[in-house]
Amino acid sequence: MQKLLILFILLTTLNVCLAASPVYTPVTPRPLIFPEDFGAHENFRIEWWYVTGWLETPDQQPLGFQVTFFRPTTAHDEDNPSRFAPKRLIIGHAALSDPIVGKLLHEEKSAREGFDLAYAKAGNSDVKLDNWYFIREADGHYRTYAEGDDFALALSLTPTQPLMLQDLNGFSRKGPKPEQASYYYSEPHLQVSGTVKRNERVVPVKGSAWLDHEWSSEYLDPNAEGWDWTGANLDDGSVLMVFQMRGKDSKKIWAYAGLRDPSGNMTIFSPEEVSFHPVRSWHSPHTDAVYPVAMHIKTGNIEWQLEPLMDDQELDSRRSTGAVYWEGAVTIMRDGQPAGRGYLELTGYDKALSMSLTDKTR
Repeated sequence: MQKLLILFILLTTLNVCLAASPVYTPVTPRPLIFPEDFGAHENFRIEWWYVTGWLETPDQQPLGFQVTFFRPTTAHDEDNPSRFAPKRLIIGHAALSDPIVGKLLHEEKSAREGFDLAYAKAGNSDVKLDNWYFIREADGHYRTYAEGDDFALALSLTPTQPLMLQDLNGFSRKGPKPEQASYYYSEPHLQVSGTVKRNERVVPVKGSAWLDHEWSSEYLDPNAEGWDWTGANLDDGSVLMVFQMRGKDSKKIWAYAGLRDPSGNMTIFSPEEVSFHPVRSWHSPHTDAVYPVAMHIKTGNIEWQLEPLMDDQELDSRRSTGAVYWEGAVTIMRDGQPAGRGYLELTGYDKALSMSLTDKTR
């Protein structure tokens, strides 16, 4: 019976692959609409809900964490009626940065959408992958759970500030061509409470986090190698998000920065006003990749310095998305003064990224 089921799945997949590929919805400037845009957008090529943050244990031990859910649409025929047709996938990444351990603890998993075991629902944030989940409740707060062999995260995240609509009111350009864009909003300064399980011991934690929700059909310039990105919750209530898309020649293809002050006033920096300058690199003993883990960033006349909580925060997700990237908790300084905490993401340093299904897309 199991062999027959496997054969059926293989034949179904083959028939789907021979059918016409789906047509993805392009990203064009439009206002984001809520609560609908909290939910899944299945006609776009790729979508993700991405939470990073800093936690503190009762003995004031700092921890970094990441929980990410991806919803890629595959190239399989949308009209195929089979429940086994892999039209969409749900992929999960979870990670814990613990300086006492000295290296990133992480887990990944993936499944085809369906059978109420893996899904991303429309209308509100509601993503499930076996016993992992990310849910937005009616009152706006979030619940998430993810676990690996070495840890488990059970967290509640409560908004304290309005949504941050990136770039042109949520239309976020990723390159010089109009189609190289995504819809993108953030929820910074989320108040976090919950538990972290380590070595069969459950520890209460509290802290702050950053949520990104982004969806797109054409994300990368063909000449892009990867990107550098940071999102930071600043101590005075301000919010900073900066990224650059790097070409295969290591030059900047595109860049963006948004800085929102405690009153809600937003300053947008053009690509010409944004630059990343590596200060110190870390050579991974796991993959041989070299990452600029300490970074100097300029946004206009403001200078930012990023220092990692620890160097070894590399996430090897080749079993799910095919990519290796560095995703780490960092402290932030502004013009030489302590300013806040955030996360730094570095992709394309192991190998160049693409928009293929098996690549990691943020």
